[in-house]
Amino acid sequence: MTTLAALDIAYQTLYSELVQRSLDDSFTSEFSTDGRFVAVKVKTRQYWYFDSPKPEGGAQRRRYVGPVDDPEITKRVEAFKDLKADLKARRRLVATLTREAYLPRPLLISGRVVEELARAGLFRLRGVLVGTVAYQCYPGVLGRRLDATAMQTGDADFAQFQEISVAIGDSLPPILEVLHRVDDSFREIPSQTDGRFSTQFVSRDKFKVEFLTPARGADDSAGKPVRMPALGGAAAFPLRFLDFLIHHPVRAVLLHGAGVPVLVPSPERYAVHKLIVGSRRKHDRDTASKAAKDRLQAKSIIEAMIANRQQDDLAAAYMEAWDRGDHWVAAIRSSLATYDDQFRWWLGAELGKGIKSNGGEPSDYGLGDGPTEPATPGPK
Repeated sequence: MTTLAALDIAYQTLYSELVQRSLDDSFTSEFSTDGRFVAVKVKTRQYWYFDSPKPEGGAQRRRYVGPVDDPEITKRVEAFKDLKADLKARRRLVATLTREAYLPRPLLISGRVVEELARAGLFRLRGVLVGTVAYQCYPGVLGRRLDATAMQTGDADFAQFQEISVAIGDSLPPILEVLHRVDDSFREIPSQTDGRFSTQFVSRDKFKVEFLTPARGADDSAGKPVRMPALGGAAAFPLRFLDFLIHHPVRAVLLHGAGVPVLVPSPERYAVHKLIVGSRRKHDRDTASKAAKDRLQAKSIIEAMIANRQQDDLAAAYMEAWDRGDHWVAAIRSSLATYDDQFRWWLGAELGKGIKSNGGEPSDYGLGDGPTEPATPGPK
């Protein structure tokens, strides 16, 4: 086991700058100068909305922007008139990060799908990019190279809380309309449990786009599609454990075109979630390879975070998952058992430090019954 190489600090700085510029541009492209931002109180919180005149006249069109207590959103609302997109400079930043720093660039169709959905407002409406396309963002987020063999994918997955989709009061344009801007061969796949709804869309070349939401209750666990008012006519497939994954996502940029601003799960939640789902896939040829990729992605992010001395964040996510109950514990134990003794010993030692920092005892979280120290321990 080798320590994942850190990116040069100059490239880490460029990535951070690209994240900021891309978010700035998302404001200048989504909101025209003839409208205005207004703060609206909903129950106990305030949210920014953008009011603009309808072309046909009459009442204003109101679109959701984000929480007032999100400093990144509010900063841009207050400085809206001064924001200027710098497309050429951003393209140069993307080129530098992919050609010189060798950060991963997504497949062209992956990048275009995410870009069009971003332009349509998916991330503004608090959708989250999940799956392997999200994993491609983490080298920039963490400032370290991750295992490249776990980067390949033929689909793009997006998630949203159903209660947010209902409450937000805004929606994407029709999903097929958005996807046809990328490839007019995209078609919807009716749900097998309720053909009135579609959670998946596929192109002639078999590239798949899927919408997901956390499972809630017995009906959802049966795999019935969930209505999602904010997703432009698409429904979402309910999955267990997804609420843990997409809670408190982080801002990142996908290195496509001039950079696409996205929301992705926090890396610590992504890693722990992959430990869980990596042990729960059904046992056939295709899902066995997906399970192996899940565990490889988890291992790579874990190594990067511990190398960054972020074991406290990682431990907090691990402890939260462990404390959710027996099914969660069994899934984590099952995945950890697939790694070699060297990695398991090193993880126990390093994660144990984070658990103690968070006020817990490693033995309460399955880390006191692992392998003894191997002859050649893992990276320090």
